[in-house]
Amino acid sequence: MSRQAFVALVTCFNEDETVNYQATRAQVRRQVEAGNNIMCAGTNGDFTALTFEEKVRLTEEVVDEVGGRVKVIVNAGMPATFETIKLAREFDRIGVDGIAVITPFFIACTQDGLIRHFSTVADAVQTPVYLYDIPARTQNHIEPQTARALARHGNIAGIKDSGGAKETLEAYLQVGRETDGFQVYSGPDHLVLWALQNGAAGCISGLGNAMPHVLAGILSAFNSGNVAEAERQQAIFAAFRTDLYAFGFAPAMVKRALYLQDASVGASRQPALLPNDEQDAQIANLLRQYGLL
Repeated sequence: MSRQAFVALVTCFNEDETVNYQATRAQVRRQVEAGNNIMCAGTNGDFTALTFEEKVRLTEEVVDEVGGRVKVIVNAGMPATFETIKLAREFDRIGVDGIAVITPFFIACTQDGLIRHFSTVADAVQTPVYLYDIPARTQNHIEPQTARALARHGNIAGIKDSGGAKETLEAYLQVGRETDGFQVYSGPDHLVLWALQNGAAGCISGLGNAMPHVLAGILSAFNSGNVAEAERQQAIFAAFRTDLYAFGFAPAMVKRALYLQDASVGASRQPALLPNDEQDAQIANLLRQYGLL
């Protein structure tokens, strides 16, 4: 099985903070040309700052721009099951390849509550559903046993693990080994190659926004059996991650690094962090060190 890279695509904004759909389309083309699939309306896509209508139009624009050349997954997850289903049905209509559902945030959930939430969403659509675990942001964590129970649902196709702990990722991978058709996608950028070597179906990367060809290179080398080249590319990717994320909140730093490469992506909607001039200069210097500017 050929493993696949998805980029958790940034959403581009104009100076007045309206969505810049044309600039977002340009980012889609950039990733497709590099060989990466697309995830939109995720954490790196500022999904919590987007309205319902914007998410629907964003997905329509991305799917249209992709034109079937690569796969598109879109995040429908919201705190309430009701709104998550409404969004998921819109994405179902548009015709995406997968619907990611981030764990509810703000509302504390039991594991039984999570099973009910995800199962109800998966029952409501035809498109395969992917669980999305990022407990540092949502404060709700999908325990491996919960993932095992949900993996038996006929329309839950896998999980994106953005927890950052190798132990949890390994536990999800074990669920994948035990359950035919349940795919595990790694979120942490320093674990891309490790996850592939341990059976992951691929990765969903935020850092790939700023370094698309290196991300694609890890997957291409791994798929062709060139382990040394995959390790070389992974080392570059991991080092850039460490250097960039030292400046602050990861999604904001990725967006700023991309902004310094291409100002058309714009800043994030407020109150997201905006680096100052000194930090911009440091990020620009880092980009130059890695040949990205």
